[in-house]
Amino acid sequence: MTLLTTPRLRTADSALRDRALAVVPGGVYGHMTVLQQMPPSYPQFYSRGAGARVWDVDDNEYIDFMCAFGPMIAGYANPVIDAAAAAQQVKGDALAGPSRHFVELAELLVDTVAHADWAMFAKNGTDATSIAVVTARAETGRTKLLKARKAYHGANAWFTPNPAGVTAADRADIIEFEYNDLASLEAAVAEAEGDVAAIIVPPFRHDALYDQELATAEFARGVRAIATRIGAAFILDEVRTGFRLDMAGAWEQFGVRPDMTAFSKGIANGYSLAAVVGGQAYKEAAASIYVTGSFWMGGVAMAAAVATLTLLRDTNGIRTMNAAGSAFRTGLQSQAAAHGFGLVQTGPVVMPFMRFDDDAELRQVFAFTDAAVRRGVLLHPWHNMFFSAAHTLDDVATALERTDEAFAETRSLFPL
Repeated sequence: MTLLTTPRLRTADSALRDRALAVVPGGVYGHMTVLQQMPPSYPQFYSRGAGARVWDVDDNEYIDFMCAFGPMIAGYANPVIDAAAAAQQVKGDALAGPSRHFVELAELLVDTVAHADWAMFAKNGTDATSIAVVTARAETGRTKLLKARKAYHGANAWFTPNPAGVTAADRADIIEFEYNDLASLEAAVAEAEGDVAAIIVPPFRHDALYDQELATAEFARGVRAIATRIGAAFILDEVRTGFRLDMAGAWEQFGVRPDMTAFSKGIANGYSLAAVVGGQAYKEAAASIYVTGSFWMGGVAMAAAVATLTLLRDTNGIRTMNAAGSAFRTGLQSQAAAHGFGLVQTGPVVMPFMRFDDDAELRQVFAFTDAAVRRGVLLHPWHNMFFSAAHTLDDVATALERTDEAFAETRSLFPL
């Protein structure tokens, strides 16, 4: 086996990093920055994508298992979706009001998501979770918000994991509980003393740096029962998971339906859009709140979303993602064992998270992802990854050939 140890060309990427640092605080910020938190071979800037592959600005090619951190659910440059968006673009995007796609998309969401009687739109996941929370407060007349500890629901002052610039007052109405722990949730309810406006949860626990944890049926049904008992809104945050687990709703498998669901990321295959859908009981409250944005009614993203959801439905995109994800998980597990590593993979196969046993400082997983990236396989050392309907079994087979070399290189750095 020949080990590829020469770093890929990074001339253009390096120059753009320097230029960005001169004019942008931190260079690149948020979850997409690679400075100080990613392997050295990880590119920062990209030029294009097609299907399940991306090319960085130095024209290095990668099989991409990040999908732009989730939005690319049907593959980069999907011709059907891009054609729908382009057809609206020539007519106009931000107009004096919404396009016909506004109504078409709302109708499609109501037809697709099992609990939805209405839909509202915005531009990103933080918008969507915020709209749901404000709607819950408008309906209930209460203030407290219950959320799972460490759960990420957006980048506003309520939810951000970074306390810089956030005051205690910004978080005063949040009470936390442990995921999959109904006793902990009941304790949070008691602490709120009858003032719970909403309980917000993700379909499974997907906190960065930690093993993902699937929800139990008992917990899912318990959240629904508790919210109903105390008259609070139950909000399911599917910003990250939407349309990758179940088109009708992530907790349909448990027979559990929320009062509202927040979507973004994959809803429009990379075009900026978010949505909140809800049941009839919250429709009047949703109509009463004031939320808006100059770009929220843009027709291009809505046309793309109609095409995306229709394509995923008609081609059973979730089945395709699951097949590729299952093959990749099985292959990685077998390779890790063959090279003497204990590899832990958690979460749904379409949104995998991986770590190495006895690797608290992340040295092995950083070395492995560094070796994989140099071989053209884009993996992440501490964040969950994503599959799209464009990932084929051939893509997985090619990626596994390269990850086998990456495991071998990592073993050479960490001998038994």
